[in-house]
Amino acid sequence: MRRVAVVGGGILGLAVARELTTRGDEVTVLEKEGRWAAHQTGHNSNVVHAGLYYEPGSFKARMSVAGNRSMVEFAKTNDVPVDVCGKLVVATTNEELPGLHALAERASANGVPAKLVTPAEAHEYEPEVACVAALHVTTTAVIDFGRVCEVLASQLTAAGADLRLSTPALAIRPGRAGGVEIATGRDVVRADALVNCAGLHSDRVATLAGLTPAVRIVPFRGEYFTLRPEAAHLVRGLIYPVPDPSLPFLGVHLTRMLDGSVHAGPNAVLALRREGYRWRDVSAGDLAEVARFPGIWRLARKYPRTAADEILRSVSRQRFARSLARLVPGVGREDLVRAGAGVRAQALRPDGTLVQDFVIETTPNQVHVLNAPSPGATCALEIAKHVADQVGHR
Repeated sequence: MRRVAVVGGGILGLAVARELTTRGDEVTVLEKEGRWAAHQTGHNSNVVHAGLYYEPGSFKARMSVAGNRSMVEFAKTNDVPVDVCGKLVVATTNEELPGLHALAERASANGVPAKLVTPAEAHEYEPEVACVAALHVTTTAVIDFGRVCEVLASQLTAAGADLRLSTPALAIRPGRAGGVEIATGRDVVRADALVNCAGLHSDRVATLAGLTPAVRIVPFRGEYFTLRPEAAHLVRGLIYPVPDPSLPFLGVHLTRMLDGSVHAGPNAVLALRREGYRWRDVSAGDLAEVARFPGIWRLARKYPRTAADEILRSVSRQRFARSLARLVPGVGREDLVRAGAGVRAQALRPDGTLVQDFVIETTPNQVHVLNAPSPGATCALEIAKHVADQVGHR
């Protein structure tokens, strides 16, 4: 029986652990926080993506389409709330039509059920939306990813996995008889193999394990608002803009949640610490690390206007509302109630390129998931299969 240590207790770490236990491995999960899904998984928009946006043949494209199916099936099988409501991607000007048509072509290439619709047809789904054309995507869903993690942890406990909260990986070294040894501050965990699913700290864990990662994690905060209850009727499902294809962010959008509330966001601003959910969350060490990385300065030179716009939208509710009103004109500043934020672990290359696809690096006895932000939660069960294969299963 192979012993595998998984670092990270978000949805991906738990899904990998579950997949490994089903293949007969003895698994230990190490999570530094006192609860599961404490960071990216617990602070996202709870959307199960369809696979619309991603380069055909990429990890994201293949795993999103399969992950949409497997995640929805997991939810239905395990009594996790899920609503396959579909979504509209809307072009609000004629200048956005080429981008919308390119998305339709990409949907077809990726096997995503989607149809271009007229404004009149779009209004049948979303009466308050403004558009010159739209793309209706039928398989997009909303879910409770936190509840998914609770079920995964329960299944792992039933399978005999060793689940350890409040247990950080502080040092990683080769084992005396092969494999790895992980010092946690309490004890040393010995395993035949290591899987790194540490999200915001994945590059640091990889470095602890002796790897020189090809990418660096840069934290981007995404801030959300909720529409006040009196305005929630303006949105029936999910409404997205046509995104900038050069960026991995989808733009500010509107999502009706399972409880009937409507979330708006997120924007994307550089967080001032790895787990910086507010402007006042600042780490001098994290900032110094980012400042020493040449990729961040090259990124800033590529997108100065985008960066400025995102910061202004972060500090101005009026600007945030204006972005939403392009999609649904009835949304005003007075309709927005601040609703917290999430931090995206975005991989960046030294040349300033934002990594668009998942990055999974493998060395002897180790697998490191170095970039798996959105749609990582959607793809968690599929990424888990891939990672388990990389650990060495046949």
